Amino acid sequence: MTPIDRELEAEAERLLRALMHVECDPRGRKWNYETCRAIAPLTLEINRLKKEKDAIILTHSYVEPEIIYGVGDFKGDSYYLSLMAKQARAKIIVFAGVVFMAETAKILSPDATVIVPDRGSGCSLADSIDGDGVRKLKALYPDATVVCYINSTADVKAESDVCVTSGNVYDIVAHLPAARVLFVPDRLMADNVRSELKRRGVAKEIISSDGTCLVHDEFTAEQVVAARAQFPGLKVVAHPECTAEVAALADFVGSTGAMMKYVKTTNAPYFLMLTECGLVGRLEVEAPEKNFIGGCRLCPYMKLNSLEKVRDALAAPRSDQIVTLDENLRRRAAHCIEKMFELTPTAT
Repeated sequence: MTPIDRELEAEAERLLRALMHVECDPRGRKWNYETCRAIAPLTLEINRLKKEKDAIILTHSYVEPEIIYGVGDFKGDSYYLSLMAKQARAKIIVFAGVVFMAETAKILSPDATVIVPDRGSGCSLADSIDGDGVRKLKALYPDATVVCYINSTADVKAESDVCVTSGNVYDIVAHLPAARVLFVPDRLMADNVRSELKRRGVAKEIISSDGTCLVHDEFTAEQVVAARAQFPGLKVVAHPECTAEVAALADFVGSTGAMMKYVKTTNAPYFLMLTECGLVGRLEVEAPEKNFIGGCRLCPYMKLNSLEKVRDALAAPRSDQIVTLDENLRRRAAHCIEKMFELTPTAT
């Protein structure tokens, strides 16, 4: 066996140890030695390129598992990856996620070259409103504090007072001094914020724009009721981008990171994950003893990421893959994100 063959064999075995428990695979693959050996040349090449170019790869939990566990340096939800981008000292940041996340990385690490593998990886929430749309709402509600969900574009962040994530939204909005809050862009998350603040006895008027997530707004209360009838002892875990009706029926509602923690620390015979399927794949790797029933949905934008696109973007990025922002806009957007960090003492 040649040294190259031994290297490929070792890489295939490393990948197999990480991926062997993944069953929720969007391409229907079974992760055995052969499938791992097939991608080993790519993961080895990408990891070599990272060292040569002083690059790191940030991977959102919704991208495919071979990216997360094959080449990712940091994996997690939007809040965690924002922190990693802020702390990054690498010359190049490749963001395997969607475009607004790469923009956030550029906002927080302006000296780094930030690359997105596929410029078409948008977001139904982020694309539902732009900076001009926020300015029009601000004119209608001049006394409101503008809160933007992190799933928003850089120009929306530049028009906002504070950014939030699904992990810190309730606490940040509850502690804002303003009585009126303009929340963009997620209408369904705004509904869940209203419900949670009412439960806490916090009086706020929440005005929202009309965006929704094309993954999370598809889950229904009927789906939850049917699953509970079929699987006694089932725990239902939902994201706050789901409808208020679904959230009210769930056993736990939280951010991507919080959902992972809940599943890992909760004993139950079955879990129904009302979120993107990539999170189920991560849990199958990191908590293989847990049992998941169907229910998750694919994000077509997240699934535009691939090992091949990561490799190509890292080796020779096209101009459209490099994230650039006007410096004045970047500074204004950074202010609302830094305000979020200030109001969130610990990562969620």
